[in-house]
Amino acid sequence: MSLLALAAALTPILSVFVLLVIMRIPAMRAMPIGLSLTAIMAAAVWKVPVIRIGASVIEGLFAAVSILWIVFGAILLLKTLVKSGAMTTIRQAFVQISPDRRVQVIIVAWLFGAFIEGVAGFGTPAALGAPLLVAFGFPALPAVVLTLAGNSSPVSFGAVGTPIMIGMYQGLQVGGRPAPQVEGAIGDASLQALVQQATMHTVIMDLCIGTFVPLILCVMMTRFFGKNKRLGEGLAIWKFAIFAGLAYEVPALCASFFLGPEFPAVMGGLVGLALVVLAARCGFLLPKTPWDDFAEHPAVGATKTDEESLQDRLPSLRQAWTPYLLVAVFLAVSRADFLPVKPWLRGFRISLQDVLGTNISASIEPLYLPGTVFILVVAITALLYRLRFQVLVSSFRETLLILVPSIVSLCAAVPMVRIFSNSDVNAAGYDSMPIALATMASEGIGALWPLAAPFIGALGSFISGSATFSNMMFSLFQFSTAIRTDIPPAIILAGQLLGANAGNMICVLNVVAAASIVGLSGQEGVIIRYTLIPMLYFVAFSGLLAFGWSLLS
Repeated sequence: MSLLALAAALTPILSVFVLLVIMRIPAMRAMPIGLSLTAIMAAAVWKVPVIRIGASVIEGLFAAVSILWIVFGAILLLKTLVKSGAMTTIRQAFVQISPDRRVQVIIVAWLFGAFIEGVAGFGTPAALGAPLLVAFGFPALPAVVLTLAGNSSPVSFGAVGTPIMIGMYQGLQVGGRPAPQVEGAIGDASLQALVQQATMHTVIMDLCIGTFVPLILCVMMTRFFGKNKRLGEGLAIWKFAIFAGLAYEVPALCASFFLGPEFPAVMGGLVGLALVVLAARCGFLLPKTPWDDFAEHPAVGATKTDEESLQDRLPSLRQAWTPYLLVAVFLAVSRADFLPVKPWLRGFRISLQDVLGTNISASIEPLYLPGTVFILVVAITALLYRLRFQVLVSSFRETLLILVPSIVSLCAAVPMVRIFSNSDVNAAGYDSMPIALATMASEGIGALWPLAAPFIGALGSFISGSATFSNMMFSLFQFSTAIRTDIPPAIILAGQLLGANAGNMICVLNVVAAASIVGLSGQEGVIIRYTLIPMLYFVAFSGLLAFGWSLLS
């Protein structure tokens, strides 16, 4: 492969990295430029027919609409709860659990963040958790750093499994069906079975890695932001922190085995919250002396958030949690194979076959998408809380304003990825771009690829700001490299999933959003330098576990 061909294959990756990270162009401008460059290089260098490029764009738009519907529903539900005062009720309940800042950060950044990631995703845990911690009396910088660092393990299953159900599934397909190399490798097995196997590997490895994240949060807080700068003050809560890690990881593991990839973060967050809150109230495994010794002590509530109720009175704690519980119940019912609901919902499908005369197909199942569940719960919430019409209008308007940049970005980014994946049909005699890159990677790194796979996933999230996008871009590349290096693909795909969730800690879009909410705009570089530490821990240990597992396989 010539240098020009290599440059063409790397165009989707390099263009996004240069435009977003180096030139710092907003995603809603950078992604359309990246799409244009990728289309031009695919046509001019890879000799992909223009008709196929157009069909890939249409296929990508279908996938983008699926993601946007989920994001719209998730943000609308979140905004409705904020405007109704439900989030204020939840915040007040958290404050009363324990005066120990280490306990508070575990509950908010790790467990509440996991639950919010599970039902909403797309950067909402840090955007919601950081102002929540500031309202508790945390300085703004540690509030942002710790919520970003805590939002790690659940990201693999964020937004009810979107990084897997849409990101990885789409990434392993070409033309609306499993890529030829995937079909050849899995034989009679289904793509669903392959992805489920990768999910199993992910949660098992994450059990070994994510269990220690709450302890890392406490150590970072006391070492970098405490008055005495001591590691020991964070390590003193190690028993409770490990318990909190397991309180999420074990239910998430069970949910993955019995319910599927939509539920680990939701169930892990819910069960973990219940167990850890109960333990904290009883003083179980807690040090005798609470810790509250920040180097900087802001006034509580000094940073204004948008959690100001438009209602006359706040909902009760039971009412505040009811919408999220309804989301969990409705999703469980709609995903259960033994109930007739799932086939009925999936029976309504909007699809295009052989788009523009190619072998590319595209489809969307609007009733089955989690976004529809979110919209339904918003309607129930409005009745339950007796919300005034102006509250719903305000929530809807703010959701659309938040969504505008995402609409432009995703409607360019996803088609760009589909051109990248569908480049196997060309007049230049090349394999598809992911396969060409996989060939080079396998020749250069070989059997050591499991060590590198998580770093590739993290790179994708860092560049794009989305684990879903990272999985969509790199899953086929990772799979092909695994086949060429004779490593079980599910292990490498698990490394991709773990790396993608780790990259979420340092991705530019999440950092900018969380920093702006608590008044830290301009300090994004400082925040990333702190969150780089847990990110490197996560990807390094993910790589070591994947490498060890590959040797045993």
